[in-house]
Amino acid sequence: MIQVIDVHKKFGHQEVLRGTHLTIEDGCITTIIGGSGSGKTVLLKTMIALLLPDSGRILVDGTDITRLGQRPLNEMRRKFGFLFQGAALLDSMTIFDNVAFPLRERTRLGEDAIDRKVRERLDQVGLKDMGYKYPAEVSGGMKKRAGFARALVTDPEIVLFDEPTTGLDPRLGQSIHQLIAAMQDQLGFTGVIVSHDIPEVFTISHRVAMLADGVIVESGPAAEFLQSHNPVVRRFLHGDAEEAVQ
Repeated sequence: MIQVIDVHKKFGHQEVLRGTHLTIEDGCITTIIGGSGSGKTVLLKTMIALLLPDSGRILVDGTDITRLGQRPLNEMRRKFGFLFQGAALLDSMTIFDNVAFPLRERTRLGEDAIDRKVRERLDQVGLKDMGYKYPAEVSGGMKKRAGFARALVTDPEIVLFDEPTTGLDPRLGQSIHQLIAAMQDQLGFTGVIVSHDIPEVFTISHRVAMLADGVIVESGPAAEFLQSHNPVVRRFLHGDAEEAVQ
């Protein structure tokens, strides 16, 4: 579904991605892990061309999106949904209108069809009858769910998740993970998650990749990843385990 090929990206003199290679398999949830500041979110944003790499290629269904003009790029982005780290809801709009926004902006659906679609997605993410509220009136967990509903409302083939449980306590974080897994199983989208929740996120991931020093140092099935003998991976996983105990 997505191929990242020899991608480089720097900001000023800081080289964040240094020849990154990664394949995202169709119909799977792939989680990208790595230390703070390792470039995980930068990598995620290159997959939808919110950030363009300095060099390298990003193939989506075989098309290099880094070479597309604005109009075909916008068409390609219709394949994607994106759940931003802070949910990125518009404070001046109700939850309903936030979820409806992509349909009103990018489709010709009538209001009756939009109403049905938004209510369906809100119900699926556990926000039935909550659409009238504004973002300031709901909890952090509800904001994440609303952002997820908005990411799903256009029926994307690919959904990108940037730290979907940031700011939530472990119980709420687990509920968001379970929701992502349930919706992926139901809808069959290809999911890419950037996460710091180790090892909890492994329970919903089909594959895991680790980014370190600007490159993917290991990737593979989640169960095998936990048994990796790669010293970089082992140090990272062991460090997280120690931090969790403290």
